Amino acid sequence: MKIVSVVGARPNFMKIAPLLKEWRQFPAIEHILVHSGQHYDDQLSTSFFRDLGLPDPGINLQVGSGSHAWQTAEIMKRLEPVLIETCPDLVTVVGDVNSTLAAALTAAKLNLKIVHVEAGLRSYDTSMPEEINRKLTDVLADFLFVTEQEGVENLRREGIDPARIFLVGNVMIDSLLSCRAAAARSTILCDLGLIGGDARVRPYGILTLHRPSNVDRLTTLKGILASVHAIAQDLPVFFPIHPRTRERIRSLGLENYFAASGATRRGLVVIQPLGYLDFLCLMDHARLALTDSGGIQEETTVLGVPCLTLRENTERPATISEGTNRLVGLDPDGILKAAQQVLRDERRPARLPKLWDGQASKRIVRILLEHVQPDLLLKSKGVSVTPVCSG
Repeated sequence: MKIVSVVGARPNFMKIAPLLKEWRQFPAIEHILVHSGQHYDDQLSTSFFRDLGLPDPGINLQVGSGSHAWQTAEIMKRLEPVLIETCPDLVTVVGDVNSTLAAALTAAKLNLKIVHVEAGLRSYDTSMPEEINRKLTDVLADFLFVTEQEGVENLRREGIDPARIFLVGNVMIDSLLSCRAAAARSTILCDLGLIGGDARVRPYGILTLHRPSNVDRLTTLKGILASVHAIAQDLPVFFPIHPRTRERIRSLGLENYFAASGATRRGLVVIQPLGYLDFLCLMDHARLALTDSGGIQEETTVLGVPCLTLRENTERPATISEGTNRLVGLDPDGILKAAQQVLRDERRPARLPKLWDGQASKRIVRILLEHVQPDLLLKSKGVSVTPVCSG
């Protein structure tokens, strides 16, 4: 059995890592990891491979940056000969980035079976490139592995054959739970001066921003930074800044919202992008997270960290109904009031969404073996798998 998995951007790496670990338990499975090169520098790619224990990609397409259309087309052009030569039984794609859609389209035109991990999520906001990517990928996929019940309902409403839909849990959470102990050994809190003389962690917040709808519009970005700057007068807010976001802030002349270099007691403190383990440690101890990232909404839910999502919608409703997430929109006053309320309230534990237990990758592998090559499952002595929960 031969599987080709295609990844390209930072969120993909956390999603594919636990699957690779499970596939390695089956010697008869040949796995080829293809990196599109969508995220290609050390801060956004190499360090994540290292932290997650991922092997070097068997193939790197080295596509790099470009417009959505150019990047998607270039990945397809470079991936097609790879798939023709390897002729895999399955092509696995994860998440909703351009690499996800490009790989699914290429595989579909070659009549290869497609596995979509993290299927069914919907914001119903087609101004988001990710929404287009995930909807089209779901139409093409033969196996749709879903993280939360709402995703199952979305796919059913769209007419997807229920036999192709499986509610399995969240592979992002598989990675988080398996790496949490290693992340606890990170020195990031000491490096940032957050350990007091009594060895306790001083209160702080974190901010991440990367969506074009937030960082490309002067009024929107200025409002977000102004509100976070106000929040940061009560506790420092650390901002591991995406290279593209940094450039937008610089070009729009908004750097005045940042704390002075070296300040960590208060203010909006800009730091370099962090590797997976360092960021997980920083997030795990935060008093508050402000973000426009889907993955951070999920991770803070499991960690019990209050999360304010700086968007008008979310494709991950379970993080609100059961987790610690709150959708606060983009109004600066609304963001500030929501943060002040969080800081006044006691930190409350969240309920974990169904099947967010660190076993999603095991369920996925078992389903694929049962449907594609059940003899491998029968031969796998000593391989622990959990019961499958189908959609």
